[in-house]
Amino acid sequence: MVLHIKNMVCERCIMTIRPQLENLGYKVKRIVLGQAEIAPDPDTEQLLKIAGALKALGFDLLDKEADKTVEAVRNVVIELVHHTDLSDRKVSFPELLTARLEKDYNQLSRLFSNLQGITIEKFIIQQKVEKIKELLEYGELNLNEIAFRMGYSSSAHLSAQFKSITGMSPSRFKVSDTDGRKPIDKI
Repeated sequence: MVLHIKNMVCERCIMTIRPQLENLGYKVKRIVLGQAEIAPDPDTEQLLKIAGALKALGFDLLDKEADKTVEAVRNVVIELVHHTDLSDRKVSFPELLTARLEKDYNQLSRLFSNLQGITIEKFIIQQKVEKIKELLEYGELNLNEIAFRMGYSSSAHLSAQFKSITGMSPSRFKVSDTDGRKPIDKI
């Protein structure tokens, strides 16, 4: 059985969920962001136990198809923004989402907006801004290098988008003593 799990956003999430499922007596055949394939198939009571164990760790078990699709969109965006170099991207986010999820982008966009209350595009921008904050805090790259790595046409475009979301410029964010970063799963 494939479990669909909300809030899996990184490798540490996978490393947290695998032992939890194994401790509950399941063999984990495959685990990726948003999904865990287990054996044997749990019954309804066992699914409730799994859901409770995951909930205690900050994860949710998804059962509705619409929720699974929205979580799949979130996972693809998070993977692309936080775990890849966007300067190498040759196709647009809509094309990538359509290819990866094998669904019409307009359908994905409507569903996402209805369930999340924001568009996919705004979600992508929010994720990019959080990644930019992380890169600014590390201080290893200058703004031009960050803009290139994040797939922006220029540092001016990055700065304008960053300011529209955070209310401050990237340079002001870098010197501020406020912790302006948000956990990925809370965006």
